[in-house]
Amino acid sequence: MAATTHTVTNQAPPLVGYDVFTADAALAEAVARHAAPGHLAEIRAELGELGRAAGSSQAQRWGVQANENRPVLRTHDRYGNRLDEVEFHPAYHRLLGHAVSAGLTGAWRRPDGHLRRAAGFMIWSQVDAGHGCPVSMTHAAVPALRADPELAAAWEPRLTSDAYEPELLPPGAKPGALFGMGMTEKQGGSDVRANTTRAEPLAEEGAYALTGHKWFCSAPMSDGFLVLAQAPGGLTCFLLPRMLPDGSRNAFRIQRLKDKLGNHSNASAEVEFDGSTWARRVGEEGRGVAAIIGMVAATRLDCVLGSAALMRQAVAQAVHHATHREAFGGPLVGKPLMRNVLADLAVESEAATVLGMRLAAAMDAAGTGSDHDRMLLRLAVPAAKYWVTKRATWLAAEALECLGGNGYVEESGMPRLLREAPVNSVWEGSGNVQALDVLRALRRDPGALDAFLNELGRARGADHRLDRAVKDLLTELGDLADPETMEGRARRLVERMALVLQGSLLVRYAPPATADAFCASRLGGDWGGAFGTLPPTLDLRSVVERAAPAG
Repeated sequence: MAATTHTVTNQAPPLVGYDVFTADAALAEAVARHAAPGHLAEIRAELGELGRAAGSSQAQRWGVQANENRPVLRTHDRYGNRLDEVEFHPAYHRLLGHAVSAGLTGAWRRPDGHLRRAAGFMIWSQVDAGHGCPVSMTHAAVPALRADPELAAAWEPRLTSDAYEPELLPPGAKPGALFGMGMTEKQGGSDVRANTTRAEPLAEEGAYALTGHKWFCSAPMSDGFLVLAQAPGGLTCFLLPRMLPDGSRNAFRIQRLKDKLGNHSNASAEVEFDGSTWARRVGEEGRGVAAIIGMVAATRLDCVLGSAALMRQAVAQAVHHATHREAFGGPLVGKPLMRNVLADLAVESEAATVLGMRLAAAMDAAGTGSDHDRMLLRLAVPAAKYWVTKRATWLAAEALECLGGNGYVEESGMPRLLREAPVNSVWEGSGNVQALDVLRALRRDPGALDAFLNELGRARGADHRLDRAVKDLLTELGDLADPETMEGRARRLVERMALVLQGSLLVRYAPPATADAFCASRLGGDWGGAFGTLPPTLDLRSVVERAAPAG
């Protein structure tokens, strides 16, 4: 009789069939904390429905399929006619359609819109991050378009619609629309003022013909794009539609798709405008950066939220695996060193979630007239974008290691999380750009620093390590008068700002064990950034139990 050699034992079951929202205590508590009481029941019901969909085996299959079957560029049809189309796997359209129908582009038309949308974006991004790119840009295009009331009236109802229509149709024939952007050029990168794309005025009021090349154009199958080009009056923002009102296609030449490290489900392209490319001016000539700044702030916040979502999914997978996997006589989760690693990962994830949701709530408050929140966003968004997006890559790598060799195998999903992690630290300005933006705000907007310090002051006296870290930060801020010295230390300054802001929020809102672990490591010790070095005297068991997903 042949021996049985392929009995499968001691393997963690797939993490499916659970509610991604309610299983995330930090996210659920943030929603309850910041939502208006009259909206909370409705928001919880919406997010619970989305959370159950995100945790379903069907949605998880869509995420795998969309990443395994990358977008394909079709430049011409069989007869040689230009198409300039990108084909996506059906799973990508299912993911994107579900995101739109769930209101992830509709924050601007709903009460507590940014809060509920941020939570939904975090939930659904855990299925797949790539399709979140057009979702994010569509959401963020609204404040830029409001610089032109006529354009906003025509496009905003479609951008905030819950209807998804993937076909290229004239704008008037679509109940819902998606937007992309084209800012970056090969010679300038983040220095958009070095852009060389030209915009020549046409006879029609506000219309221009564009000539140039964009090195990165995100989501090239969108219905419209916000782009920057040099008009006679200087760098200017334009709306470039894929389809013209008469039903013809605009001259939007897709040269190639980028072969990226991750973000495989989403297409990023190089595109050319051939001199007949029609666009409509947004705002005044020469005010392109000012017109686009609202979009940049919103997409930077989405970088924070997307990274927080990735971190949460990585932690959920690591804790789930360690709970079900046994080694050396018991479950991995019960081993002191593994518990330390998992708790440290959980603390990092919760700090990112609490910060991202506080900023989303600030977006809502700023929209209703709160000067404190408006000025807080000016400093806190680039600081959070700098720090949280960087920590995501460290966390994804450590969470992968928690699964051992299984984590290094594609089927685990962990390699996809690790490849995905760096994109948010690069998109919408890399680390240096964020750090310099913080310095710019500190020098030009004194009210922003006042708002930041007032926010920190709400936790004054609650933890001595936090109080000491804030005091040290104030000392460092006193060196702003020396621009050259401060620029060289900008990254360290911004890191400290992000950490004390996270610490202040955790002290106010998180369970004592989580706040204690954060302050003891990030603010009170000789922390070097590695995971699994928390003081063993802390209550690490409760931190890990809080992070465990259901199912």
